[in-house]
Amino acid sequence: MKIEQWDIIRFRINPADRDLHPVVVISAPEWCADDRKLRLNVLACSKRMPAEGAKPHQVLLNGSDGLEFPSVCGCEFFHVIARDSVHEVIGRVSPARRRAIGRKLNEVLRLPL
Repeated sequence: MKIEQWDIIRFRINPADRDLHPVVVISAPEWCADDRKLRLNVLACSKRMPAEGAKPHQVLLNGSDGLEFPSVCGCEFFHVIARDSVHEVIGRVSPARRRAIGRKLNEVLRLPL
């Protein structure tokens, strides 16, 4: 399965979870393109009701990103997943949200520029 940076994929974050959850692939494009790389860096997402909004460490994603429900992308922790455990690609983060995620990662992780 071809996986690219900014793809939204379905993955079971915790083995005990019944459902698959969306995650955003943040591994570099050259890493994603190399099938010999067996792990991917992702940001976990979870469904949110519109009234709930996003917390300070989250970015809101929605249908323009290919999701069925409004969801938040947590930018405080990178998960590392096995490439062969990806179930399907369900969407792609829009350019505006990519910039928002990049800014949020910098803000949350306090990376010096």
